[in-house]
Amino acid sequence: MILGAADSISPSQNKSDSRTASDPQDYTMENPIRLGVAGLILIGFKVLLFQALNRTPPKPTIWAEPGPPIPWSIPVTIWCQGTLKAQEYCLYSEKNDTSLDTQKPLWARDKAKFFIKNTQAGRYHCKYLSLACWSEHSNPLDLVVTGLYSSKMNLSALPSPVVTSGGNVTLQCVSQMQFDRFVLTKEGEDRLSKTLDSQRHSSGQVQALFTVGPVTSNHNWTFRCYGYYRIRPLVWSDPSESLELLVSGPSGGPGLPPTGPIPTAGVFLRTLLRRSTEQPQEVLMVH
Repeated sequence: MILGAADSISPSQNKSDSRTASDPQDYTMENPIRLGVAGLILIGFKVLLFQALNRTPPKPTIWAEPGPPIPWSIPVTIWCQGTLKAQEYCLYSEKNDTSLDTQKPLWARDKAKFFIKNTQAGRYHCKYLSLACWSEHSNPLDLVVTGLYSSKMNLSALPSPVVTSGGNVTLQCVSQMQFDRFVLTKEGEDRLSKTLDSQRHSSGQVQALFTVGPVTSNHNWTFRCYGYYRIRPLVWSDPSESLELLVSGPSGGPGLPPTGPIPTAGVFLRTLLRRSTEQPQEVLMVH
């Protein structure tokens, strides 16, 4: 009977022992799965971190103060602007692959400045270091230097610097030096420039004829011209004297005639009429 009792309990014990033995086996199967998921998450995090650290920073912006063209004896400051995470800025010349100068960012951290005492004509660009990655190079900055040629340019208006509002005028730039090209620049907020090949003048000099217009009295029309050789396109002559066009009145309306002698080329002229009733018209188009 004792044996029978013992035999009757053994199935229950076997069931309990079987359940207990299976628990460790299930646990050991879950461990590799959990470790695998954790590993994948860690790998994904590392990939994202690597991409963030190795992503090329945005291209910086470069400019000069004062802006070109710059007289050769005037120092210039070149600015390079990147991002707030920039750690270092480098300035390069197109003629040299090595850095001309390296600067730490200013207190704003998104820009640095490079002071150039002896300004040299050339093409410059910059880049910056951010989170162990260098940015792309900026767009090129063409630094035009003037005053290395002794010839003085002569700028005049044909037939006259007095222009009826809404009309066109031809500006003639002449030089004794045999420059290949001429540049006409317009001063003011809407600063524009135009370049033309030189032409032989009857006097043996060279010239370029620029058509300007339509001219209106609600804009400043002050011009200068320069000359340069094709082999040195960033080295310009001294500028001509400033020429400001005189606007005599609105197109089709009664104009006010100039009083006294008409000023000649190279002399500052002032606009006589700025009528409050005039409507805004087209801005300068240089052809």
